[in-house]
Amino acid sequence: MLKAAALLAPITLGIIVYLSTSNNDPTVPNLPDTYWGPSKVKKESTDIRPFTIDVPASVIEDLKHRLATRRSYVQPLENVGWTYGISTEFLNSVLDHWKDKYNWTERQALLNKYPQFKTVIQGLDIHFYHVRPTNLPKNRNLKVLPLLLLHGWPGSIVEFQKIIPILTTPSPDRDFVFEVIAPSLPGYGFSEGAVRPGMSTAQMSVVFKNLMQRLKFEKFYVQGGDWGALVAANMGVLFPEKVIGLHSNMCSAMGPKVLFWSIVGTYFPSLVGVDSEHYSMYFPVSAHLSNLIEESGYFHIQATKPDTIGAALASAPDGLAAYILEKFSTWTNKAYRQRDDGGIKDRFNINEILDNIMVYWVTNSITTSARLYAENFSAASRATKIDQLPVKVPTACAAFPNELLLTAKSILSSRYPNIIQYNLMERGGHFAAFEEPQLLANDIFSFVEKTEKIRALPQKEL
Repeated sequence: MLKAAALLAPITLGIIVYLSTSNNDPTVPNLPDTYWGPSKVKKESTDIRPFTIDVPASVIEDLKHRLATRRSYVQPLENVGWTYGISTEFLNSVLDHWKDKYNWTERQALLNKYPQFKTVIQGLDIHFYHVRPTNLPKNRNLKVLPLLLLHGWPGSIVEFQKIIPILTTPSPDRDFVFEVIAPSLPGYGFSEGAVRPGMSTAQMSVVFKNLMQRLKFEKFYVQGGDWGALVAANMGVLFPEKVIGLHSNMCSAMGPKVLFWSIVGTYFPSLVGVDSEHYSMYFPVSAHLSNLIEESGYFHIQATKPDTIGAALASAPDGLAAYILEKFSTWTNKAYRQRDDGGIKDRFNINEILDNIMVYWVTNSITTSARLYAENFSAASRATKIDQLPVKVPTACAAFPNELLLTAKSILSSRYPNIIQYNLMERGGHFAAFEEPQLLANDIFSFVEKTEKIRALPQKEL
């Protein structure tokens, strides 16, 4: 009897929530081209300016001095791995490498290998890579398709260094290739941040729609992970006439329907299309939420007091490294919490991780990047209910097994009613483009191939 009551209680709650709110669908908001810059000018420049990363030697000298004079850390507890946070022993090894062996001149040259530009959009100087395909065969009529590639936090354009050449290189078994536009989110890296409140992921969607129009792309594909996934999904909601298709490596859904079916799936997984082999990837919901809570302390801080954590990290490169490195461990695989090295060197090249940290350091953008959490969860942002609106454009969801929170395809359908591809990936975690560039690229190619075939059908067949 008690077991039956324990089973029925959450299901009953889910039914009540579902029935009481299922008809309260919000409307698509009409977001204006808000001016986010420091001072209004009569006519904003539309110039697209070449850009090269060129950090003054004095900045690097100052960094090395700060690393050399860092304070000694408290020794980690015995046999706890990273369950209390980053191991200071491992951190010291990374900081010594950063100080003595990491060569910024060489790393900067690598980050400059793709064409970069800046242009002013809605008052903000927006940085982006714009990489066209090379070595196009003259004897083939290849389609060149624009692809907007969006990163998240604590990532940057560094995440895309290995996937860009894969996406822009023609293949003999495909009749298309990509022209990649990979911007830094506003307030991240080399893109300016807003000077007044309100720059949420929905507002970023407007900025990037305007960026693509500035580049003369009226229709395009979009791909994203982390915050980039939310920006991309919002673009599908707000500008379906612009977005040909959406590929996401972090498909997510919220709302009463999701809660209801997640509870049902916990007890009756077959009803949401999940077999016993894959049950633990999605359920029980309580276990996955528990893991998410353990990994999201930073989230609450940044969603409430981003400037405080920004001030703590802005002048301390070792603190910044510790804060970011921890995410590249536990978000890659939660089992790495048990290891003394956090699994970092198994999954990443330490110089590439430092490249990403350097982008935050040399641009002093940790504060402006953290503000996105506060903006996205502000009362004004939540009032739009944009995260509950359906994304009707053709969609692909790449589910990497070590992502922080995975959602079954059938449950995602309330948010993405036009999923034409949902793949459980072989391996990988939250930083898909960084960890598994070839796997992610293959999934993007597969999705776009399907979408292009659908687009080629006569209208009466659709």
